[in-house]
Amino acid sequence: MRTQLLQLTVNRAAETRTTPDRLEILHALVAAPSFDPILRDDVIQVARDHPVYGWDCPVPACERTRGPWREFCHAHQVEWAAVMRESGDITEFLRKAQPLVPRGGRVLEGPCHICPHAPSYSGDGLCYLHAKNLAKWAARQRGLGLSDDFGTWLPGQLPYPDFGKCRVPACAHPGAHWIGLCPPHLHRYVGEGKPGGAEKLRDWNKRRPGDPPVKVRYTDETAFRRWCTQQEPISRTDGTLNLFGLRPLVRAEIKWGLFHHAQGPAEGAHWPLTALQRLAIECRRQDVDSLADLDIEVIANHLGNITRAILRHLRVVYFTRQDTKDIGYIELDHFGVCFAASGSYFDISAVSQRWLRDLLWDWLDVRLTTDPPRSLGPLTNTRRACTEFSAYLEAQAPGGGHDPAVLARDHMVSFVADQRHRATHGLRPLGIHHRVDHGAAGPVDVTQAQVSRVFDGTRRILRTAMDAGTTERIGLDRAFIVALPRGGASPAGRRRPFSDDVAQALADEANLTVLDALDGEDRGLRDIWEAIIVTGRRASEVLNLRLECTGRYRNLPILWHDQTKVGHLGEGIRISERVFQRIKMRQDKSVARFRQRHGRPPTKAERHEIALFPRRTTNRTGVKSVSYGWFQTLFSEWVGGLDVEYAVAHQARHTLATNLIKNGANLTHVRRYLGQVSDAMAEHYVHLANTDPKLDQALQAVWVGGPGAAQPGIILSDGGPMSREAAEALAIDLTRRSTPADGGFCTFQPVVNGDACPWSMDCHNCREFVLSGADLVYWHRKREQWRMLAERAPDPATADFLHDTFEPTARAIDGLEKALEAVGLLKEALALDLRRPQDYFGRVWATAFRAEELARHAELTDANDHQESSCP
Repeated sequence: MRTQLLQLTVNRAAETRTTPDRLEILHALVAAPSFDPILRDDVIQVARDHPVYGWDCPVPACERTRGPWREFCHAHQVEWAAVMRESGDITEFLRKAQPLVPRGGRVLEGPCHICPHAPSYSGDGLCYLHAKNLAKWAARQRGLGLSDDFGTWLPGQLPYPDFGKCRVPACAHPGAHWIGLCPPHLHRYVGEGKPGGAEKLRDWNKRRPGDPPVKVRYTDETAFRRWCTQQEPISRTDGTLNLFGLRPLVRAEIKWGLFHHAQGPAEGAHWPLTALQRLAIECRRQDVDSLADLDIEVIANHLGNITRAILRHLRVVYFTRQDTKDIGYIELDHFGVCFAASGSYFDISAVSQRWLRDLLWDWLDVRLTTDPPRSLGPLTNTRRACTEFSAYLEAQAPGGGHDPAVLARDHMVSFVADQRHRATHGLRPLGIHHRVDHGAAGPVDVTQAQVSRVFDGTRRILRTAMDAGTTERIGLDRAFIVALPRGGASPAGRRRPFSDDVAQALADEANLTVLDALDGEDRGLRDIWEAIIVTGRRASEVLNLRLECTGRYRNLPILWHDQTKVGHLGEGIRISERVFQRIKMRQDKSVARFRQRHGRPPTKAERHEIALFPRRTTNRTGVKSVSYGWFQTLFSEWVGGLDVEYAVAHQARHTLATNLIKNGANLTHVRRYLGQVSDAMAEHYVHLANTDPKLDQALQAVWVGGPGAAQPGIILSDGGPMSREAAEALAIDLTRRSTPADGGFCTFQPVVNGDACPWSMDCHNCREFVLSGADLVYWHRKREQWRMLAERAPDPATADFLHDTFEPTARAIDGLEKALEAVGLLKEALALDLRRPQDYFGRVWATAFRAEELARHAELTDANDHQESSCP
């Protein structure tokens, strides 16, 4: 099956760039100053040490060429493999390796000693015919028992005429024989029985003065010319890529693909020039106008991969954003967006109705331009929703739903009913969706969670278009849109924590030994799993650990990792000593692997870039980590061999969250330790109801100055809770020296005695204003009110202003909770809701803290902690 990437516009009415247009664009790009000049010619000659397409053997003074997909020539590659098996490093190997000459002998570069216009083809510096004559003469001399000295033969030789270019159109080499063929094609011609019977009429060496030039005769010249036309260029291993004989557009596409690939990451896939030459030969054999016309199914897999990569680069050049909309896909490179383990091509052609596909494309366009998501998931979910909606309209709506003007409210109601019916009875979806479950691929049954996502995704597209006025312009009835309900909270089932028997099996030493045995290359499979199950990190967070990811701080082992899902980089968590030691051993192995590859230990800067669990292929510098697919495949194989129910690695995260709750943590602790974005997300990972967690005295709350303190909002201490004695020393007897104020109490004596406030009752910014435990719930509500205002702000600047304005008060609330916890009144304060007069003399009401005094005390605590941490 021919590739579809660039044939999407075939037989389409949409205007796009034609072949001449594409050729003109590529010619302009190739002629640009930034284009590598060595890639411009039709015969590309690459230097031996080219950083991307180099072809020399790295062994010093070795004249052989590097093998395809190898680091060394064939002989040295075998030697290097033996050295690696013996745990030797590359320094030792390069010191002992002996340089080699080409198997055919050393070929001197430059012209023939006798024919200045002809290149040399032998170690004696002779052209093809003179080298052949020398060999015959030397053999004859040895047969007669005479000297075969080269100096004796050379003076009597005459130069041969210039034979011009090889008569094979696809060949870039000069002719070296009377019939006009280069030596490789001449050998091929003789081996195939000399089609057309070409031969010279007279011996050049026996000619006399006045004789006519030597001519070539044919038994069938047409057959000879046909043979020349059908011949392919000779594949060479000396850094030459011959694009002769290709159509102009194909030549330009290959050149652009070579240049673009060279601009990619240093650890990109290696493209040997010999493979690229075979690709050029295949294009000529199939006589294609463009790489898009190449039948990839009939060529080798590695050539198909190279072709697809070049086509991906060409899509961005060939198609504009409007072209992609007409064709039915989104090019992520047009928006400068790149998702991990995902290409730039995002297909939406499964949405058959043009109006609906355009609405989806417009939504994707705005989302990728203004607020690109962190992963491909939101885009994929929305596409899936539109695909399901499109499939229903195609099957049930009048005219397949292609005319939006005929769609009415009843059609949307029927769609909603159909989706709910499929979820209730577990039927197949109308759209084309597949998943991989327990190693088998198949259609996905409709679930309530999927219906929720379909409703939300479709509603998002239609509502956005309605707000923009697009639906009115295309004639889509508003009643049709508003009839689609919200999906609501997704009823998707959460991963369960490991049951006791599963947890025991997954932590059993004998089973872990089996897991370790599956890692034949010792890339760290068992270490990854133990780190996941002990720390509760996401699999990707462990897989992407860098070499310098651990450390001891106050003798506590800490693991540093990136929580990219929530945008937290360089986060540190405490880990067990067992995991710390296993990671340390893995670090030593990764350093040894780096030393073996480079002959030296990594530098300090490199240690922060090298992967702790490096992948095997295309990873010379060691910065690429093993893939999630690699880990998941081996982990599933391991679990499948155990006598337990099916389990996935992510359940370890749920298990840890549940155990934290059982042992006294609260949702805030779970959220902070697991790296969640909210308490609601942390609650998603907690599976035990009716828990009564204790207050953890090690809660990482922050002491700050209150809103009226001299330095509001300054972080004062992140240590343990304030002692009871310190809190009681700061307490104020409000029953005698205060008067109620909005959200707290005023302690300014003249006001307490009845005088007017000299600051116009600006209580929240007053240093005399104190926070009471009875007002904690009030301030919680105030904080939520400000958050809602910020979320509804018309622009980010306004939202930031609101957040900054309330920041000192928010910090004061945190400090109040800390102080109340120290004196054992936090639970009682949280239980209060509204003020009652009889509560005024209660202990909670009567115990308050001056914000400025709290700040001063916390400043001293912070200074002491800083002094202790700086001591050796």
